[in-house]
Amino acid sequence: MSKKCDICEKKSVMQSGRKKLMSKYNPTPKKRKFPNLHKTLIPLGIKQKNFTKFAGKKVNACAKCIKTLGKEEK
Repeated sequence: MSKKCDICEKKSVMQSGRKKLMSKYNPTPKKRKFPNLHKTLIPLGIKQKNFTKFAGKKVNACAKCIKTLGKEEK
């Protein structure tokens, strides 16, 4: 299973932090952050242009794309 959104191509990123310790910054190790992916069924009659090529298929979609999918065009 790929760790990338099929719709918007969102993928993992490297993140590093810094902790303030007394008057100096202490670098912390890097961590890989992954997108919040879910298997989602895209409905057949979708009219939004980002989702039309995935209509009727199950895809890995990030939470942001799933939220957009729930909104209707006016």
